[in-house]
Amino acid sequence: MDLFNNATTSTGASNSVLSVPTYVDASTGMTSNEVKHGLDELQGQHNSTASIAVQILSVESRLSNQLNRLLFSPPVAYVYNPLNYAWETHSMFVTKFGNTKKRILFVGMNPGPWGMVQTGIPFGAARLVQDWLGIVGTVGTPPVEHPQRRVQGFQCPRTEVSGQRFWGFFRDICITPENMFKNCFVYSYCPLSFMHTSGRNITPPELKSSDRQAIMEMCDSSLAQIITVLQVDIVIGIGKFAEYRIRETVKRNSLNVTIGCILHPSPINPSANKGWKEAVLKSMQEMNILHIVRGDQLHQCI
Repeated sequence: MDLFNNATTSTGASNSVLSVPTYVDASTGMTSNEVKHGLDELQGQHNSTASIAVQILSVESRLSNQLNRLLFSPPVAYVYNPLNYAWETHSMFVTKFGNTKKRILFVGMNPGPWGMVQTGIPFGAARLVQDWLGIVGTVGTPPVEHPQRRVQGFQCPRTEVSGQRFWGFFRDICITPENMFKNCFVYSYCPLSFMHTSGRNITPPELKSSDRQAIMEMCDSSLAQIITVLQVDIVIGIGKFAEYRIRETVKRNSLNVTIGCILHPSPINPSANKGWKEAVLKSMQEMNILHIVRGDQLHQCI
C-alpha cells in the first residue's frame, strides 16, 4: 500500500470545460492560445504531430473529464480534482517542462492536501513551485470544499512535507529545474484526492472495490499514453502503489521500459522519516540513473 495525502470535490463533480492560462513559455514559445488550439485539434483523437506538451495535456484533459463523471461510495464525502480548478498552473508546468522526449518518468499516486491540491503541480509545495520551478498563477476552488481543507493556492500557509522533500531533493542534486527536466518528467497517476466527512484522507486502496477499479482502468490507460508520448526508457514509481500500477500498465500494454521505485516522501511513512534523501540517493545509484536525473549524461553517478 502506498502512502500519500489528503484532499476533496463534491461527489457530483463538475464537467466544466478546462481552460488554459494566458502564458508564454520562453523555452517552447507556446502561448495559451496555441495550447488551446492543440487541445481542440486533439479532442477525441491522438495526433502524434502535435507538440509533446499538448499531447500530455490532451491525455490529462480527457482523463479529468472521464473521472469527473464518476460518483463515489461512502466513506468518500469530498473529491478534489486540481485538473479542474488549477488547470492554469498545471498546464504551465507541462508546457514549461514537458515539451520534449524524456528518459525517465517519475509517477506519483495522487494529490496531497497542501501540494498538488493547492498548486496543480505534482508534489507542488507552493514555495518550491514558485521559487524553484518558477511557476505561479491563479488557482480556483473546487465546487464543494471541506471547511478544514480549503484551497488557498499559492497563499496556502501550510507546507507539503512530501513536496518539500521531493522537489528539495531535485533542487539539491540538479541545481536548476532545466537540469532535471532535461531527461525527466513527473506525473500524477490519479489527479483526484479523496476525503472523509471528518477531513481524513482516503487513499485509493481504501476505496470501495468497484470505485477503485473504475479509477484504475481510466488512470492505467492514461499512464500508458503518457509513457508512449514521452518515449521514456525508465518509469519510476514514487511509492509501492504507484510502482504496482506501473507494472500492471506496462504488462497490459506490452511497453518496453525499465521499472523502478523510490521511497515515498510522505511523513506518514516511517522509513521516509529516517533519511529519505539518503535512501533515494542510494536507490538512484543502484539503478545507475543519478547522472541522468542530474542532466549530466557524460559522467557516471558518484
